[in-house]
Amino acid sequence: MTASTTPPLDVLTIGRCGIDVYPLQTGVGLEDVETFGKFLGGSPTNVAVAAARYRHRSAVITGVGDDPFGRFVCREMRQLGVYDDYVVTKPDFNTPLTFCEIFPPNNFPLYFYREPSAPDLELTVDDIPMDAVRNAQIFWITGTGLSKDPSRQAHHAALAARARKPFTIVDLDYRANFWQDEAEAHRHVSEILPQVTVAIGNREECRVAVGETEPERAADALLEAGVEIAIVKQGLHGTLAKTRDERVELPVTPATTLNGLGAGDAFGGAVCHGLLSGWSLEKTIYAASTAGAIVCARLECSTAMPTEPELLAEMRTYRDEIAPNVKDL
Repeated sequence: MTASTTPPLDVLTIGRCGIDVYPLQTGVGLEDVETFGKFLGGSPTNVAVAAARYRHRSAVITGVGDDPFGRFVCREMRQLGVYDDYVVTKPDFNTPLTFCEIFPPNNFPLYFYREPSAPDLELTVDDIPMDAVRNAQIFWITGTGLSKDPSRQAHHAALAARARKPFTIVDLDYRANFWQDEAEAHRHVSEILPQVTVAIGNREECRVAVGETEPERAADALLEAGVEIAIVKQGLHGTLAKTRDERVELPVTPATTLNGLGAGDAFGGAVCHGLLSGWSLEKTIYAASTAGAIVCARLECSTAMPTEPELLAEMRTYRDEIAPNVKDL
């Protein structure tokens, strides 16, 4: 990997990037949509954008094709405050596209165009900026980044270089179509849990990672696997977060859902912000839930991420109802 002028990072993510092609009509199947919007996408990329919106230095280790969409990805990253120094061009593969359908409040089918492979899954060990991985305050990986070699080997090398430095975060991020089968996903995701300090996932993702869907048992299993903070998202039932000596469970922040696809990435970006800001676990989880609520009321993902003033204002609105112990807003 060539030398970079990027300063030490607050948040460094690795994994998917691409183009979100989202319909500008809701409640309509793709076959009937007439107009679309084009947005920067990919879960780890969205998390980096969210961190940048909170004024943190962020970057993504990822790959793009040698094509116009790849150039758009890099340009849009820079415009949204994310360093693109670690975006690698893979000329044998196209920059991926993701389409969705929008049927509020809870049906948002995704269609990934990533065949025969995507550039981000073709990252090699040589593509990893090891010094940046070691020095970043937060290093964020996803479970889907482990779904295929050479990306899997690159992730293992990065985690080895990181040497379990706080905060090393895994978004469990299970998507069945990225894997041969669930057993393969369990094997590879569970293998890296002792190398991370924070794990975030919904109940299905926890089932794949540690074999538990009940939130309490899932959090305990993640802690037993070696993580220090286990965060279990329960959809409309809120969020449970546990350490070895603290337990926080909060209901969801109220929201009117337009497109729920960006909520998880907004949640992750706010977790990063809370950890970097030294917030309590309760304030961090409340912020994450609130960021998710803000973004799910908007059409797009990356450009929908809130700023800190916007986030704190929304948190004040619902504090007495959701998190009355959080006073410093």
